[in-house]
Amino acid sequence: MTVGPVAHGGHCVARHEGRVVFVRHALPGERVVVEVTEDRQKGFCRGDAVEVLEAAPERVERPCPYSGPGLCGGCDWQHVSHAGQLGLKADVVREQLSRLAGLDVDVTVEALPGGPLRWRSRARFAVDRTGSPGLRRHRSHDVVPLDDCPITAEPAAQAVLARRWLDAGAGAVDVAVDSAGVVTTTTLDRRGRPLDTQVLRPGAEVPEEPAGRAQRTAGGRDWEVEGTGFWQVHPAAADALVDAVLGFAAVQPGETVLDLYAGAGLFGGALAPGVGAAGRVVCVESDAAACAAADVNLADLPQAEVWQGDVDAPGLTELLGDLGRPDVVVLDPPRAGAGEDVSRVLAGSGARAVVYVACDPASLARDVAAFAGVGYRLAELRAFDCFPMTAHVECVALLVRA
Repeated sequence: MTVGPVAHGGHCVARHEGRVVFVRHALPGERVVVEVTEDRQKGFCRGDAVEVLEAAPERVERPCPYSGPGLCGGCDWQHVSHAGQLGLKADVVREQLSRLAGLDVDVTVEALPGGPLRWRSRARFAVDRTGSPGLRRHRSHDVVPLDDCPITAEPAAQAVLARRWLDAGAGAVDVAVDSAGVVTTTTLDRRGRPLDTQVLRPGAEVPEEPAGRAQRTAGGRDWEVEGTGFWQVHPAAADALVDAVLGFAAVQPGETVLDLYAGAGLFGGALAPGVGAAGRVVCVESDAAACAAADVNLADLPQAEVWQGDVDAPGLTELLGDLGRPDVVVLDPPRAGAGEDVSRVLAGSGARAVVYVACDPASLARDVAAFAGVGYRLAELRAFDCFPMTAHVECVALLVRA
């Protein structure tokens, strides 16, 4: 079949005898042989391009030997040049905003320093029943054993993939390498519960028990997070996102900022100096460990506060009743987005600017539509290639009152 346009999710859309086929390992315009991997009968098919008859100019040799049809499902675009990947991601963001929010937006995806390999500083590897680590096949529980993962920082990859994990019940290993080169591994059981955490310092041959938190640097400040806790995966992502958030927020002395899904306090800490001693930054985060890290990270900023709690419509309504009208709202929700209810409550706050950091363009588009329904418009958008070789893209959107 001839492959059609790229779609959200790491595949392209094609049609065969009237049926839609979502094709992986292909590019728009290519002529390929597709092996059907999943048939929804009257719905749609999924398939892999197992032979390329007419290749697109952006097609390249895969740098990872484990990538391809039927192999590791960790990457989507190993067969695409880096410039081609940026174009595909821009097309996806543009299409999602058009289809779900009714907007015609010019999108450019910005590359981050360092290239498309060895950028991943944090990862989760699966462990099969023999103790061999690897990653799962696409839409499968089967583990593909790996000797290396070329998109993962080498110290982190080797800390997991160079050994067998024979701990009783081990089902996965979380790994992270911090800015000082310290590698932290956390073994998980087959239900995802942590079993054991170890730290390997640069030059050491024997891991040790963890002490303290991992070190990160961004926005001209040092940060502490839990060893394998949430932090931007790409080493350059935190700086790029902080720069975008600061530019869109344009906070002034004396203003009040509400920082939602605040994590370890990255955006709140970057914005606090701008509001000055007379201003206020309220960081809201549900995870207790992240709140503890944020307390440490923001201790030298008296205008910054850390509140632990879920970000939901009832809680936000109560919070805004106590806080009053914020001047700026910054939110960095999980992949599912903030949702319509939260978006409507935030729009009702009357903030002069809402800065939305999104790791999923579909969720962003749905929430932008919800904000639009109560008087906010999309004023600016930046997109970043924080996840090279995958279909994921990070966006920062500025919403202002219409």
